[in-house]
Amino acid sequence: MTTRISHWIDGKHWAGVPERAGEVFDPATGEVRAQVDFAGAGQVNDAVAAAARAFPQWRDTSLAARSRILFAFRELLTARQGELAKIITSEHGKVESDAAGEVARAIENVEYACGAPQLLKGGFSENASRGVDVYSIAQPLGVVGVISPFNFPAMVPLWFVPNAIACGNTVVLKPSEKDPSASVFIAELFAEAGLPDGVLNVLHGDKVAVDGLLTHPVVKAISFVGSTPIARYVYETGTRNGKRVQALGGAKNHMVVLPDADLGLAADAAVSAGFGSAGERCMAVSVVVAVEPVADELIAQISGRMSRLTVGDGRDPTSEMGPLVTAAHRTKVQSYVDAGVTEGARLVVDGRDLAVDGGGFWLGPTLFDHVTPEMSIYRDEIFGPVLSVVRADSYDAALELVNANAYGNGTAIFTNDGRAARRFQNEVEVGMVGLNVPIPVPVGYYSFGGWKDSLFGDSHAYGPEGFHFFTRTKVVTSRWPDPAQGGVSLGFPRNS
Repeated sequence: MTTRISHWIDGKHWAGVPERAGEVFDPATGEVRAQVDFAGAGQVNDAVAAAARAFPQWRDTSLAARSRILFAFRELLTARQGELAKIITSEHGKVESDAAGEVARAIENVEYACGAPQLLKGGFSENASRGVDVYSIAQPLGVVGVISPFNFPAMVPLWFVPNAIACGNTVVLKPSEKDPSASVFIAELFAEAGLPDGVLNVLHGDKVAVDGLLTHPVVKAISFVGSTPIARYVYETGTRNGKRVQALGGAKNHMVVLPDADLGLAADAAVSAGFGSAGERCMAVSVVVAVEPVADELIAQISGRMSRLTVGDGRDPTSEMGPLVTAAHRTKVQSYVDAGVTEGARLVVDGRDLAVDGGGFWLGPTLFDHVTPEMSIYRDEIFGPVLSVVRADSYDAALELVNANAYGNGTAIFTNDGRAARRFQNEVEVGMVGLNVPIPVPVGYYSFGGWKDSLFGDSHAYGPEGFHFFTRTKVVTSRWPDPAQGGVSLGFPRNS
């Protein structure tokens, strides 16, 4: 019998009868491991109503009390991080070391949110005019929605939820229906940490649930991570319905390798950043730009390392790359490999013939050479273990290639020339830049986000911009009458 995964509404598991449900697979075996309830309009309304009821009391809860709950949640999450990593692997398929790294980065964001009393301090100007003080207050928005993707089922929700509740908001989280258990686990830990009922709700489902949050008049803001077409839809629909929206979209991350780079270091980086988590990362390196004359040697080193990668069940500690998340996604990624061959790229390593015992959604690491910007494997975000090499004849040509791309999420340059690296960080039109670092995901006290088609909205995720997104500023101008002056503040005429 398969497990049932239900919503978490008002501090408890939803016990109703769903109108629709979806299947949750074990990607390593292809077997159905659970049924997940899909929300209809009624469940959307119930979750939002629970959050709305909880908001007044949570908004008025002291910063010290909010922070204590976040600290308690952090301790629980740290103590049970291994359990959460296993849940992630069982539904997403990534190897447990990747899952453990995901949870570690999630904890880092929780730790940042624990500093809410410091981070929510406003400004104060005494005697802006004589007897007049001016100060600012950061206040919560109300009920906010978080729509998170399948590729980081713990980390991405924890980019948003801790900051949102630290700021005094209440939350309805809609995780991916492909791997929903991590979000329920997180909600249960928050409840154990003392978070009041209704402050965090988890709503499962598909477009019905998403559209319900995007159009609900009580929901004040939406945070989203996913593909660019859906990010654009979320942004346009949410803002059209009067909401504040941050919608983080897709990526086509380039790694530029200059002739003076340490090619061994660059090859290691390309393999780990291109095939870790089966390439299902928005910060995965999907394009290596080899500045001649290093392409042949770099490709030889990359392909040599690929041949030594162990692909298998993520629960096996010897595995270095797991399966893709669903059969449909595997078919889509393989179609790009087929298209790359048809369009004339040279297939250096073919992952289509990988066979792993026991079924599952497998596609091996794949490497293309002589890729050009006109090819679909270059234009589109594949979101799988497919790495493309584009050859450039100079630094300027490589920079032009990166900047001409529609995406601007992350990029990296590998070089031993500090001047070239400094020039690159200044000139490249991308939101997150790595210098000899292949996946430049910012630490929790900075903020995450790209440029161009990788971001819709003005605020990046977590860190300082996260706190800004989940609050609105009120500026107060204050003057107190002085009875000794006839009820008029010092220095002001009666009609001022």
